[in-house]
Amino acid sequence: MPLDEMLVFARVVEHQSFAGAALQLGLTTSAVSRSVGRLEAHFGLRLLQRTTRSLSLTEAGAEIHQACLRLVEDAQAVQALAGQLRQQPRGLLKISAPAVLGDLWLSPLLPGFCARWPEVQVQVDMTDRMVDLVAEGLDLGLRISVPGQIAPGLVARPLKTIRYVLVATPGYLAQHAQITEPGQLLAHPFISLGYGQFQNEVELRPQRAGHQPAAPATRLLVNTPITIASSLGIIQALQQGPGIGVVADFAAQAALQAGQLAPVLPGWALCGKYAPRVVHAVYAPTRHVPLKLRALIDYLVEVEGDGAAAPAT
Repeated sequence: MPLDEMLVFARVVEHQSFAGAALQLGLTTSAVSRSVGRLEAHFGLRLLQRTTRSLSLTEAGAEIHQACLRLVEDAQAVQALAGQLRQQPRGLLKISAPAVLGDLWLSPLLPGFCARWPEVQVQVDMTDRMVDLVAEGLDLGLRISVPGQIAPGLVARPLKTIRYVLVATPGYLAQHAQITEPGQLLAHPFISLGYGQFQNEVELRPQRAGHQPAAPATRLLVNTPITIASSLGIIQALQQGPGIGVVADFAAQAALQAGQLAPVLPGWALCGKYAPRVVHAVYAPTRHVPLKLRALIDYLVEVEGDGAAAPAT
């Protein structure tokens, strides 16, 4: 359908002149006349009776003009809706997040986001597989990664840093000599994250304040009778049996605060394969980031407090 010509035709009838329509539309009078001519040719009908002094609708033109008016009204409604969408986040956001991160970190934050932006609905898919955002129709993915690991072709915004920590139950630690040096870990069974780079190789270096140079790392191959590909699973296992676990800090936070777990070697930082990672919000590049997506990313950075990138634009 020649939609542009139909809109021009509606303006010509409204102003009862080609010149008046041209002035409103920012076109030349001859361009408006040619547009109406193309519309008549498309329908094979004469729509206007033209004289040197006036314009009038033919019978067919009057009927088509009513349809064109509805088109103008629809176009105005679409423009008004676009204006509202630019001002107020709204609509459905589809998100993919790793299971434990989604359960323990993302999910508790969503009610606050929806309270702030009640016209946005959020749908979260919890999965540890690497999803194709475009192919699966997702607006946003959360990825836990090291530098350079984000797939090319995606926009990435850092949200939070994840550090891995050593933990054990207070009861287990009370039954053994205090652990003050990394080498003492070799006498204890471990439950580690048994996927990707993690495995049973543990490197630690003492934490240094300020800008002091990093100390050499101590590398250990610890005894791991159990490996579980989930920090939450490791925490559950530690509650049932003896040993030390290597888990993500956000997953252990609640158990540490409740006194169900205690840190092991808190003055040492894991590095190497258990070096800190960054949670990124990733999305397909677009000329204009939807307001609902920008609002969610900005909210997650705000509540976390350690996002380092500039706001999405």
